[in-house]
Amino acid sequence: MSEGKANLFVYGSLRDSSILQSVCGLSFSRRASKIDSETLFAESALLPHHRRVSPDDVYHYAIEAPSSRIDGLVIYAVPARAMAEIDRYEGKRYERETVRVNTARGTVEAQAYLVSHDSMKQHFGDRFHVNLIHELWLRKRIEKFIKRHIRPGERTVDAESERRADRELLATTERDLVMSHYRTDAVSDYYLEHELDRPRPSIKHLYDDHEAEPFIRNYLTMVVRQVLFNQLDEHIQSQHRFEIERLRTSERYFNRSASVLVALRMINRNPETVDLIVSKCLQTMPHRKNDLIDYVKYAVRAAKSMFDARVVESNLAHIRSNLQAGLVPLGIEMELSNLGAAAVEPQRSLQKTTDPVYDGFKYFYDFHLDILSWKLGGYVDDHTGATDQGRRSGFLELAPGRLNIAGELSRPATADPWLLNQLIHEIVNFYDVRPHSLHLSLQLRRRQLDSQKLLPLGFVKCLLVLGGGPERKKTGRLWVSRMGYDEIKQYQLGEELVFARTSKRRWYLGGDEIANKPPAQATTYVQQYKFIRLDKRTNYEPLIMCLKGLQLAYNPSDYLTAEQLRQNPMLREQYEDLKKWAAEPTEISRQTIDRFVAMVQTGLMNEGHRQPVHKLHYIDYVLSAIDGQLRTFNKQLRQNASS
Repeated sequence: MSEGKANLFVYGSLRDSSILQSVCGLSFSRRASKIDSETLFAESALLPHHRRVSPDDVYHYAIEAPSSRIDGLVIYAVPARAMAEIDRYEGKRYERETVRVNTARGTVEAQAYLVSHDSMKQHFGDRFHVNLIHELWLRKRIEKFIKRHIRPGERTVDAESERRADRELLATTERDLVMSHYRTDAVSDYYLEHELDRPRPSIKHLYDDHEAEPFIRNYLTMVVRQVLFNQLDEHIQSQHRFEIERLRTSERYFNRSASVLVALRMINRNPETVDLIVSKCLQTMPHRKNDLIDYVKYAVRAAKSMFDARVVESNLAHIRSNLQAGLVPLGIEMELSNLGAAAVEPQRSLQKTTDPVYDGFKYFYDFHLDILSWKLGGYVDDHTGATDQGRRSGFLELAPGRLNIAGELSRPATADPWLLNQLIHEIVNFYDVRPHSLHLSLQLRRRQLDSQKLLPLGFVKCLLVLGGGPERKKTGRLWVSRMGYDEIKQYQLGEELVFARTSKRRWYLGGDEIANKPPAQATTYVQQYKFIRLDKRTNYEPLIMCLKGLQLAYNPSDYLTAEQLRQNPMLREQYEDLKKWAAEPTEISRQTIDRFVAMVQTGLMNEGHRQPVHKLHYIDYVLSAIDGQLRTFNKQLRQNASS
């Protein structure tokens, strides 16, 4: 680099070329063809071990944070005279320091304007520690809007309960406002009012609907339970925010996984109290004389009496002491239905069964349960791909971390297999609906996308034993129920096995500061394993670790699509063998089991740049559990054969 010139890393307002030009007279471009004496070259860069905060919601500051990084730009060869102008623009709160940033070309030395923890604390107190200060500020404004519009000026307990109830029914609107303006400019008062000033939802249209009448009490029970859970989660978030943030390793993970788990445990450990609240509510508030808001208000008041800070602290301590965080982001989708596979067509028509409790969740959206269950990612899935809010029958699908159905927006629930397993069990126990299937999503690393391989048939059999619902027929013989009941087959494009699929995910709803589009790093790819039976008694921790190790070491691709089967005769032959094996299983060879477990071990031992991330005794426990489960399956087959 020429003497008197320096590279500059920018992460705030100077990422806008026009602002840089107004400050120092020079602009920048990412295209080499545009470079001249007045235009500098710039490219994307990451500053490791720092976090960007904006406690005043005006300026951005970079402070040290070992597990974080800042996305920005490195501007090359900035002249000394321009740097002097930028120094004056940045002001005395920043210190210009030499840093090393990561670019597509490798590591580059650059100047960056940073701040210290001490200087931030001096100017802003402890507020700068909060990672989502913009979110907190926006939620405060939403709270003020509701106070102005719901019984304005009234300070009674009932008025406050009604405001909380209204906020419950605006929950997804509030969530979308926060997500769409995350890391962007402030939300105008006009836009805020436009989004929040909506008619209050009602269920009175159902009272004279003879088809809906038998199910109204059941749905109201779900509404009250859902609001109890939501309110407990809100109390946990507001009173234990610092502890919750400490449990999350990255802002890209769902920020409520820990609080959701605690709230679910508080509900599930107190069934008598919850049942008493629900029965008292429905007994004293007949539905023909009340509307949805009244039941939500009742649950809001009841949740306040249920909340106990000591119980929360005990649960958070339990979570902290059991965490087994890894580096692979994990997510879940859970399907529940009292009808099993008959929840969707064509099985529903063929089996001619009915759901006596919820009528296949036909009235889910009438009761605004999609809004009330957003923290658990609730919606009705009829396997048609529809995302509208019209009436339809299907599975109740739950996915903590799913933030927007139509926008396909989601964040990983966690990177911790133990925590994910706990969430699965608590969600299953929270809903009084029969569990059906579990989809596990593991985020792919960029380099994995172009090097995926088909799973060997022996490995597929091992996975089906671990998660495919092996159970006994009426004859007493074992079979793989997820295949036997045709639950992971579909016939739309020709017969295919919906075992594993690669798909795209977005975790960010807004655009970046420069272009009106999501930044590139906001889009991720996951491998979703769809073969798993959901059961209350199963410990999914070994299976989650198994799939992670297998993905890291072997990198499986889709299995099996109609296109794969059409193009590959060997795969068609393997698929026929697999169907026969699932119906009448035979023992998996010792060599196959050893190769399978060794592959999982290889992945887990190299998760963190050729070294393990989890403790060795934990990996050993997982491998032993996997090996033991496969050996037990073989033993059961031998016992069947000898009897």
